[in-house]
Amino acid sequence: MPFEADLTHALRRTTDSLEPDLTALVSGAVERGRARRRRRGAGAVLIGAGACAVLTATALVLPGELAALHAPHSTGSDIEPAALALPRSEIKDTEMIQAVEKTFPGARFSEATGQSNNPSDPSAGYVANGEVTLDDGHGAARVGVSAVRLKLPLKEGDGLSCEQTPARAKGDTCAVSELPSSAALPGGARVMTQVNAAEQPVRADTAHRWTVTVTLKSTGAQVQLVQWNSTGGGDGAHTPKPTRPAPPLTEQQAVTALTGAIWAPVLGAVA
Repeated sequence: MPFEADLTHALRRTTDSLEPDLTALVSGAVERGRARRRRRGAGAVLIGAGACAVLTATALVLPGELAALHAPHSTGSDIEPAALALPRSEIKDTEMIQAVEKTFPGARFSEATGQSNNPSDPSAGYVANGEVTLDDGHGAARVGVSAVRLKLPLKEGDGLSCEQTPARAKGDTCAVSELPSSAALPGGARVMTQVNAAEQPVRADTAHRWTVTVTLKSTGAQVQLVQWNSTGGGDGAHTPKPTRPAPPLTEQQAVTALTGAIWAPVLGAVA
């Protein structure tokens, strides 16, 4: 799946083959999750919300693995990957896919893929993700969400600081903000939002991806949503052309969704 490449990318987080006490995910080269499966078979997510970890070498959550997300950009050796911890409970790939679909009510879905995590078997993966191609009447788009648990105390790793992201193309953006503590977010959360072009130099027909990563500061639970304005992620010229000018959800809508009732069970299971 093309999104695997993205999600993967975004999935810089996927730690498929990490050892339980491995504290550093393979550095910058990893585009969130691209690790062995480039997830999404290559298509994703996510998501980087979320934001997380390791698939190293190349590329979620998500969808093309959120990984391929940063594929178009160079990665620096000074980028410090986040350290993952085993999730508290198992999250099935079907649960992730269903949650993704509920996040976009009224849309039609196809090409759904996902990955389960398994606390009792670290080799099966630290990252759970789900991704789909959706059509909400405004053009098809590939979207995916990945979920992981970061080790505490949190450090300035993937999904936590714009200083730790790969070099960006002209026009790309990255911002970090804080959400206050509340009943839904005890201890508050850090939110990182990114917009990245699939290739550079950027042209009128260049696809983009929008990544929102939410990390709970008290538990390290992290979810990442990756949205493309095309039918999949990829690397540069291999990314499908845009099908719409903007992603299905705005930045604020994405944050609201990831911190709401739909994703609360996943955040709880991860933490």
